[in-house]
Amino acid sequence: MWDVIDILIVSILIYEALKLIRGTRATQMVIGSLLVLLLFYVSRRLPLPTVRWMVGALLTYVVFGAIVLFQSDIRRALASLGQAPFFRYLARTTRAAETIEEVVTAAELLARRRIGGLIAIEREIGLRNFVESGIPVDATVSYDLLTTIFQPGTSLHDGAVIIQEDRIAAASCFLPLAVHPKLDRDLGTRHRAAIGLTEESDAVAVVVSEERGEISLSLQGRLYRGLSPDELRTRLQVLLAHERAPKPVKPASAGVDA
Repeated sequence: MWDVIDILIVSILIYEALKLIRGTRATQMVIGSLLVLLLFYVSRRLPLPTVRWMVGALLTYVVFGAIVLFQSDIRRALASLGQAPFFRYLARTTRAAETIEEVVTAAELLARRRIGGLIAIEREIGLRNFVESGIPVDATVSYDLLTTIFQPGTSLHDGAVIIQEDRIAAASCFLPLAVHPKLDRDLGTRHRAAIGLTEESDAVAVVVSEERGEISLSLQGRLYRGLSPDELRTRLQVLLAHERAPKPVKPASAGVDA
């Protein structure tokens, strides 16, 4: 049993190592190293003492040489090890918490300044079609950048910001508008776009009203209005970071039902 596990682990390590060096200059270096080892083996089987001495002297420094020659590949291998599923899950949880905090801070600042904003956060269903309708950004999520994007007069303030994998993928994106007959008549384009997007996907949309300075959250085609920053943070933690809510959150009014 343990022999099988031992062989399996070694096989996986060799396979991953070959994947890392495939298509790089390290491939040629590995082939050269194997030829040197083959030459050393041949020199021991045949009467070639000079060759055996020379290759033996080279092998003495092979470890140090490998560290120097493969330093970039070794760094890449260690980085790849850190991206194993378990470690990716831990990093993902940390990044999600940071993203939530930046989004909540941005929504609070926008609401305080009566600046409209629409932030859509991708979950399981991809939003690539909507990302391609906007202007690529590909930046770290920060409240400074989010509030700057929605400043009136800037070329990006119209439309939505879409966050993918805890990065701002694009800004000024066009989203489908909801045309539900029961929607409140006072809902603007941003709110209807948030509802329309969440009707077609499992995304979460945060909306800030410039008229009322109100923070809303749209999910599954429903709009929860009048949220405080703490309520928004709690809901996003449950939806994005999969944390258990510390206490039940009182449902806000839904745009479809209001």
